[in-house]
Amino acid sequence: MLKRTLLPDDSVARALSLATMAASLSTGLFYSVSALYFTTVIGLSATTVGAGLTIAGAAGVAGSYGGGRLADRFGPDRVQQVATVVQALAILAYAAADSALSFVLVACAAVASRAVQGTAKQTLLARWFTGPDRVQVRARLRVVTNVFIGLGTALAAVALLVGTATAYRTTLVVVGAGTLLAAVPLGGLRGRVAGLAAALRPVRGRHAAPDLPRGRSPLRDRTYLATTALTSVMAMQFGLQNVGVPLWVAHHTEAPDVMVSVLLLLNTVLVALLQVRASRGTHEVATAGRAVRRAGLLLALACLLLAASGTVGVVAAVVLLLVAEVTSTMAEILSEAGTWGLAFELADPLSAGAYQGVSQMGYSVAGMVAPLVITVTAIDRGTPGWLFLGSVFVTAGVLVALVAARASRATFVAPPAGATAGASALR
Repeated sequence: MLKRTLLPDDSVARALSLATMAASLSTGLFYSVSALYFTTVIGLSATTVGAGLTIAGAAGVAGSYGGGRLADRFGPDRVQQVATVVQALAILAYAAADSALSFVLVACAAVASRAVQGTAKQTLLARWFTGPDRVQVRARLRVVTNVFIGLGTALAAVALLVGTATAYRTTLVVVGAGTLLAAVPLGGLRGRVAGLAAALRPVRGRHAAPDLPRGRSPLRDRTYLATTALTSVMAMQFGLQNVGVPLWVAHHTEAPDVMVSVLLLLNTVLVALLQVRASRGTHEVATAGRAVRRAGLLLALACLLLAASGTVGVVAAVVLLLVAEVTSTMAEILSEAGTWGLAFELADPLSAGAYQGVSQMGYSVAGMVAPLVITVTAIDRGTPGWLFLGSVFVTAGVLVALVAARASRATFVAPPAGATAGASALR
């Protein structure tokens, strides 16, 4: 099972898995040392770093959407490869940043190129794989991502223990080199895989095949826009994991701070074990909607458990935090599986890049606003804030299920033969 996840038989899935390994290992290293590098080596204040990353987040929103347009015009594999190289160069440039301005410029380039890369990868999955294979491959890539981010985080302990400017800069160089390696498996992919060039040919621009009809615009697809907006609300759960829970544990519970690491490890293990299984069947629109609805209910329960953990002693707080983490991770797994299914199946195959760009833009917006929303509600207001967040997740989940149920009764006009080629990733 592990070998099948890391090194799948399908050549495209294997290339994406290898690229994800290198990129995720580098990401784990970067996340672990970046904040300290920005503040202690470059000498920026925490406020400056926060403001700079917010600006970069806006660049990421634009990159997510623009990446889809580029993928339709030039092919998703090529866009993903170029964006990966740009991201690697931007990370290497962090080592030379020495002011707030240079930091913001580099951050914008790094975040935007990473967003373009993510949309291109989604488009590649949408264009090459079909039906349940798309969601299954995406689920396996998420397992690979979590595992290798965890490994990168562990490796970063070396730099953190040394704690010098040279150690941090060296780590950033390693991160840049690792990100650059992520582009290698994508090189020459069209030549190695029969039929891939035809499947990924441009559907926009002067290189587009003249026999293909023009696909719809996602900006005029009210069902897709509604689904994206609602699943973006659900995606704020990642801010809960990365920002809300650490701050809550450290400042509002009697639990020891080490619980933050324990909870993160628990999340990684559960995702690795359960994500693929939970994704089965979510290529069907109605099933995907129900998965998101269940996720909303579980997130609301997790919010209640987190609120309760701030009112009890050490032992009870630890128990409640562990149960809350299991609950929220199950919600995360179901929400992601359902969101992927909806993003793939509700999209017009002739505008795969544009549609996936809109979907990924939703994730970028959620990532940008989630820290602020969570801190001004749950962290600042305590139990009332947690109740508010829980109600938001429940409402979004229920609405996603309603939209999905309605959409499942609609049908898309099938694209001409050759517009979308598929190959089984799960042979």
